Amino acid sequence: MGVAVKLQKEKHFTYADYVEWDDDVRYELIDGVAYALSAPTPIHQRVSRKMTVLLDSFLAGKSCELFTAPLDVRLSVDEADDTVVQPDLFVVCDKTKIGDKACIGAPDLVIEILSPSTARIDMLKKFHAYLKAGVLEYWIVDPEGKTIDVFKLENGEYVGSEYIKDAVVKSHVLEGCEIKLVDVFEE
Repeated sequence: MGVAVKLQKEKHFTYADYVEWDDDVRYELIDGVAYALSAPTPIHQRVSRKMTVLLDSFLAGKSCELFTAPLDVRLSVDEADDTVVQPDLFVVCDKTKIGDKACIGAPDLVIEILSPSTARIDMLKKFHAYLKAGVLEYWIVDPEGKTIDVFKLENGEYVGSEYIKDAVVKSHVLEGCEIKLVDVFEE
């Protein structure tokens, strides 16, 4: 984590800088600021695995494709090119966005699973980065609270709903996709 702090103070980073960094430490780049990623916890991995299985099953035979971390998503492929994230899970329906090394542009659906070390970044920095990039739907999954917050892009803003206990999350982007919270959080 000390390396990320040192990198933040040096300069405004771009994708060109990012690809030169050591692969032994994973980073995300948000508006030119580097953030080191820590290893996920076991509960994070369980939730990720369950959501991957549920979404992968739903998407079988459909045109959209599910991806999981670590895979780069270049959100600001413009002159700045200074935002590269690795969402826990994301769905892309436009196959032309998938390059050899990264997703280039906003995915249709992004899912971030909160960890104590990343919660603030997921809920603030990434929230605004995904909104700015035009991600149509953003889910924030809280394994500790056993909730999922779903944000749907409407008129340039996110409109949110919180799902708790035995609720069923219905995707706005993936028509017919329904995820039961009990299937995600059951022990």
